[in-house]
Amino acid sequence: MWRFLNKYRDIGLLLMRLGLGVMFLVHGVPKLLGGPERWYQLGLAMSYLGIDFMPHMWGIAAALAETLGALCLIFGFFMRPACLVLACTMAVAATMHLGRGDGLQVASHAIELGIVFCGLLILGPGRFSLDRS
Repeated sequence: MWRFLNKYRDIGLLLMRLGLGVMFLVHGVPKLLGGPERWYQLGLAMSYLGIDFMPHMWGIAAALAETLGALCLIFGFFMRPACLVLACTMAVAATMHLGRGDGLQVASHAIELGIVFCGLLILGPGRFSLDRS
């Protein structure tokens, strides 16, 4: 019954890429422009993985991952590596939420996005992309 949608697979991938990409720009750009205090706070999330050195660097890395990863999603350029980095970023976010006792209800958003990025890593960007896999 739903087989007719198979021919729209690439449009579905484009929709996912654009939607997630725009939303990650909304999240990533303020982090990137937040300055040293914001980067430090972001970088402290790594301490939940036992990495407590250079939090500013880790914060900038997270902000860049979200911002540049969003652009990679939108354009379908280097999308698979971007999805791998974004999935790892979401794993750190989920670990932080669980580590500080926020519970699964709060961590679930990062977990869900990490799963989506793993799926997109496998599927690739589709026909409507600069990579054209």
